[in-house]
Amino acid sequence: MPNDTWNPVSRRRLLGGSALALALAAGALTVGAADPALAQQQLKFAHVYETSEPYHEWALWAADEIEARTDGRYTMEVFPASSLGKEVDINEGLTLGTVDVIYTGNLFAGSSYGPIAIAGAPYMFRDFDHWQAYTESDLFDELSQGYTDATGHQVLSMTYYGERHVTSNDQINTPEDMDGLKIRVPNAPLYQMFPNAVNANPTPIAFAEVYLALQQGVVDAQENPLPTIQAKAFHEVQNYINLTGHITDSLLTIVSGNLWGQLSDEDKEIFEQVFREAAANCTEDIRQSEADLVAWFEEQEGVDINEVDRTPFREATVALHNGPAATWPQEIYDRLQAIE
Repeated sequence: MPNDTWNPVSRRRLLGGSALALALAAGALTVGAADPALAQQQLKFAHVYETSEPYHEWALWAADEIEARTDGRYTMEVFPASSLGKEVDINEGLTLGTVDVIYTGNLFAGSSYGPIAIAGAPYMFRDFDHWQAYTESDLFDELSQGYTDATGHQVLSMTYYGERHVTSNDQINTPEDMDGLKIRVPNAPLYQMFPNAVNANPTPIAFAEVYLALQQGVVDAQENPLPTIQAKAFHEVQNYINLTGHITDSLLTIVSGNLWGQLSDEDKEIFEQVFREAAANCTEDIRQSEADLVAWFEEQEGVDINEVDRTPFREATVALHNGPAATWPQEIYDRLQAIE
């Protein structure tokens, strides 16, 4: 946890009885004369990522910017590394009022509004450019509004999370190499689509528990982007990083409906601007990190980077895109695929 936890400390002295009576008599206590600190609101921003990762660094930046641009009306503490709960918990926290802002995957948001999950499905995007075009499209705006209509919460931005790759102790070159492989996936149903397509055994495990599960052999493999593999040190307990690139993944920044409803139009604009800037800058950092990390991993003892032909993996998975697991209509799928 960061050391800069905000602890509210009263800055006001209670007036003695006689002083209070005099003040009331003089008519000095008015709404306009109230201490401005009374209007300050402390917010909680929760996520499941490590403090070393760009997501956290840009969350801290966003917190500072929110405070500065709202002249201190809103301050924000960032809670990283599942300190306020697993991803399912912090999603629920938006409604329960235990958190105000979260990062979450599209597939977790999809548990509340199915169509928005399409952006987290395996091999849904052709490449990064296709993903970025989607984030700037009318379709993304419409799906974000659909999520808001379903939940009351507000999607403000989408941050690139990276291409997800499979780590394992045995080299993977073809879909057949994954037959029966016990692979950890996040606890959202659509993360099972890729393992199911290649006859692997998807096993949901909380993010904070993955390293130990790999180390103890509870699962044989896991899948995440290169920056996350490094940050969580999964390469210490896995021999191969197989570059399957099966999901072009991203994180939504979502503000609770309770908070959003309290914001003035001016403050809503500030929140939108800050979180969009944070998303754009974090996306650049993740892209650069991905470009640098292949060489970094190749220098680590006991770790092999394995280039694979993605075509058979993609073909096996695309066949399931509009099957029983799909939470989106065909029309949404066709519109996304048509984006250039």
